[in-house]
Amino acid sequence: MAKLYFNYSTMNAGKSTLLLQAAHNYREGGMHTYLITAQLDNRAGHGKIASRIGIGEDADTFGPAEDMFAKIAARQSLGPVACVFIDEAQFLTKPQVWQLARAVDDLGVPVMAYGLRVDFQGNLFPGSAALLAWADEMREVRTICHCGKKATMVIRRGPDGRALRDGEQVQIGGNETYVSLCRRHWRAEVGQ
Repeated sequence: MAKLYFNYSTMNAGKSTLLLQAAHNYREGGMHTYLITAQLDNRAGHGKIASRIGIGEDADTFGPAEDMFAKIAARQSLGPVACVFIDEAQFLTKPQVWQLARAVDDLGVPVMAYGLRVDFQGNLFPGSAALLAWADEMREVRTICHCGKKATMVIRRGPDGRALRDGEQVQIGGNETYVSLCRRHWRAEVGQ
């Protein structure tokens, strides 16, 4: 029975690594997968899912106006798909998450979405909020704060190295921009 999965965490927890490993396991078992990532995040190149540890794969991309149900149905028309993998799922829109749920229910294909839960201000991303509401199963991918506690928050550093409190929700960046912290250290960094 197909399900919609949401694997969430903060930055640098290894979400993309886990996605690539799971997709590899399917293919090693002789099954075909469909990998999709956000057009918005092209740090590794357009249509590329890459991990900080150096592994990566080509992927299709999604933009905010695309119909994810139609995209998956079109891919299935080319041949069997054992599982759909979505990277950077926080950038999905609420309607797109509903389209993924429809793909699971009506097309019978499992969808494994990987993404951030909250932004640098501690707010849910729209795609993440919808996935938390509608996913059949949720899995937290854990990483740690510098103090050794579980990191659940992330700060965005400005050019001066200080934590920013304001700004656009989305700014693409990596270790040079974002730091994962426990709630206590996040509060200390943002002055709360």
